[in-house]
Amino acid sequence: MAKNNARLDAPLGRGAVRQKPVSRDRFGRFTEWIARAMGTPAFLLLLSLFCVLWIGWNTLMPDSVRFDDAALGFTALTLMLSLQASYAAPLILLAQNRQDDRDRVQIEQDRQRAERNLADTEYLAREIVALRMSLEERNAQAVTRDVLRQELKALLAELEDAPDKKS
Repeated sequence: MAKNNARLDAPLGRGAVRQKPVSRDRFGRFTEWIARAMGTPAFLLLLSLFCVLWIGWNTLMPDSVRFDDAALGFTALTLMLSLQASYAAPLILLAQNRQDDRDRVQIEQDRQRAERNLADTEYLAREIVALRMSLEERNAQAVTRDVLRQELKALLAELEDAPDKKS
């Protein structure tokens, strides 16, 4: 018996066989593929053709080659279709659940994006209001030539009157 020198606390060395990681999502993708395939006209056409061929074979062929008796209501065909339906329904539900999860994530991302857009819009609106207010204040403080002339005339008049008051 060969001695195994592999230690559990050491990493695998060169040449060690590493298994390909199994995708946890593989079954989910399979269920979505099944759900997509079963919802196509081609699937319905093939299933209908299969049933017609089955019934035709077991009705028109000699008794020696028939495998499902028409007198018993095509029991094997009924069982096969029931089995197919019993597997199809849960697979379709699983695919719908995955789609719901994706939709939920997308809705949450859309909501967050809308909140950011609203916050940005409100910020820009406040900035525009602040700019307008500062422009109005600036315009209110703007001195025209006429106002400046009147102020200067008033100051000159005060200066001319000021020495007369002191004496």
